Amino acid sequence: MAVLGAGFGMVMPVLILAVQNSVRPADLGAATSANNYFRQIGGSVGAAVFGTLFADRLGDALTRRLPPRAGTRFPDPESITPQLVHTLPPAVRDGYVRAYADAMPRIFLYLVPVLVLGLVIALFLKEKPLVSHIASVTDPDTAPGNAPIPRARAPHAAGVPVCGSVQHHDGTVVPRAALTLIDITGQQTGRVASGEDGRYALATPGPGAYVLIAAAGGHQPQAVSVTVGERPVELDIVLGGAGNLVGSVVTADGTPVRDATVTLTNVHGEVVATTRSGREGGYIITELVAGEYTLAASAPAFRPAALPVTVQAARETRRDIELAGGAVLRGTVRAGGGRPVEDARVTLLDVAGNVVDTLTTGPDGTFRFVDLSSGEYTVIAAGYPPVATVLQVAGGGRTERDLQLGHAD
Repeated sequence: MAVLGAGFGMVMPVLILAVQNSVRPADLGAATSANNYFRQIGGSVGAAVFGTLFADRLGDALTRRLPPRAGTRFPDPESITPQLVHTLPPAVRDGYVRAYADAMPRIFLYLVPVLVLGLVIALFLKEKPLVSHIASVTDPDTAPGNAPIPRARAPHAAGVPVCGSVQHHDGTVVPRAALTLIDITGQQTGRVASGEDGRYALATPGPGAYVLIAAAGGHQPQAVSVTVGERPVELDIVLGGAGNLVGSVVTADGTPVRDATVTLTNVHGEVVATTRSGREGGYIITELVAGEYTLAASAPAFRPAALPVTVQAARETRRDIELAGGAVLRGTVRAGGGRPVEDARVTLLDVAGNVVDTLTTGPDGTFRFVDLSSGEYTVIAAGYPPVATVLQVAGGGRTERDLQLGHAD
């Protein structure tokens, strides 16, 4: 049992490691499960074949060791157990023991050609160095300095892995970011690039303290301390852009517009940043990735404005945005004697006679049109629309009917 256990202990892990060492990291799970599956198939077939041979040899041995006796019934070889053997008469028990002793060694000799065949096949396996780091392929993209960097793959090493994703502040991923792992002495222990999904994986030499450096074009580099123990470390890195966008919100004559809402959206229409202009109308948006954006501004009593802007990498981009003031027209509808008219309908027409807006006065008779362009307008105020109703009056009697005046919504 000691020899058998030592043999299996030295062979089985090597076979599994050889399989895992020969496939891509992405296929590691499939290869391991396939190895176990075919091993189970081989074990089942082998046990069935050699079990049949053993049963055949055992039957022949029992025939020789236990010649038939009149009136004597022997146990079936397939149902015999050690407990049953001990209950047999001494002569019969010795016959069963000798029969098993004759049949068993020959079966193991039958296995020798199979083992030799397996050894011969193993000699033809291609020799591959044992992978002791993250399996990777060369990326056509290059790191700063035109040095090719490997794409991130799943960890395939004995060291404890550090993995995670590289993201922007808004949660979007940063593909092809260069990640470098150094130890406390400043020596490089690993280097990869994040994949298209922003994921990365680095294997460490072992437990200890490390520094992970992440960099990408148009982004501010980031360095993070990592303490590695006995378990894998999941670490997400957030990279901010290296570009800044500054400017002022002003009117046509250059007057600053304070407390205006300034919004920046990317090419997908997603809001990247929102801020407000200061007392002098200035605004600033930092940590922007280089690219095309849309800058929009809005403020009370002004028309919203939007314009395209290109943010440069690692520099400050200045862009002022001008807001056109919207004119306000207000007044009061009055009846004779100066009494305010409530619920009067006021319509505003432009110079071409098109209806710009329509509203109804409140209890104080006032109306207000906002965000108007400069030009000539016509204001029309009307009372209640006429209301008609059909009724019948009886002779000699009195008929009452209320009429409700008002504007339809």
